[in-house]
Amino acid sequence: MMYIEEIQEYLPHRYPFLLVDRVTEIEKGKSIKGYKNISFNEPFFTGHFPHKPIMPGVLIIEAMAQLSGVLGFVTVERKPSDGVVQYLAGSSKVRFKRPVVPGDRLCMESTFISGKRGIWKFECRALVDGEVVCVADILTAEREV
Repeated sequence: MMYIEEIQEYLPHRYPFLLVDRVTEIEKGKSIKGYKNISFNEPFFTGHFPHKPIMPGVLIIEAMAQLSGVLGFVTVERKPSDGVVQYLAGSSKVRFKRPVVPGDRLCMESTFISGKRGIWKFECRALVDGEVVCVADILTAEREV
């Protein structure tokens, strides 16, 4: 289990762009699970959409990328404080199955697929109440800052 204080050691993101509230499982070099509680108070709901709030799909992808970045950092035993970041480098095979709305808990899973020269590939999915809402392959790139 990883709480927000430790997550912040692995992710340089801060409000309103930190999209991982808790890591519930992590196996170095293999997989990670975590979640983001979706509140009506999220700033993006003001404009997306004013009368029918829906979490933007790109932010679901970003949340899965952030969770994957934590797995990448833990795997190589590095942190942003070591002068490196994990950038979102790409996504493929993205499919959205249903909207994510206020009150949902966006549970995310990421499995390490491959890594070469600082480029990592992960197979990800996001679920709400056990129902898949999004799947994607995510690429991150570790770079010095």
